[in-house]
Amino acid sequence: QVQVTESGGDSVQAGGSLRLSCKLSGLSFDAYAMGWFRRTTGNEREGVSCISWSGGATYSIDSVKGRFTVSRDKSKNALYLQMNSLRPEDTAMYYCAAIRYDSCSGSWCYCRASASRPELYHWGQGTQVTVSS
Repeated sequence: QVQVTESGGDSVQAGGSLRLSCKLSGLSFDAYAMGWFRRTTGNEREGVSCISWSGGATYSIDSVKGRFTVSRDKSKNALYLQMNSLRPEDTAMYYCAAIRYDSCSGSWCYCRASASRPELYHWGQGTQVTVSS
């Protein structure tokens, strides 16, 4: 049984930091790209930061570049998102996904294809991040 479990969400002041974690079980961790996505009320889910199966390639959307860092730890079957200099607009439910999309041409693709290829994504339940000004 596939399980994707996020943790680490919290309420922080603007300028603060959080580290989100995601544990994967029931799948071969090395065979899956991974990604962090977020959704705010009334908006579609967007890919924030994604990482290839090897960890050698990452992609982040412009609004978080230089502030968020995605990484993965093979020994722990875990994905992380280090979030620094948080802003109120980062407030959202954050989701982790395991992605089996072998024909993706780059790590940006994993963050962009969730709507067009939903069958390739395994989702967690989400963890809430709230940033107050």
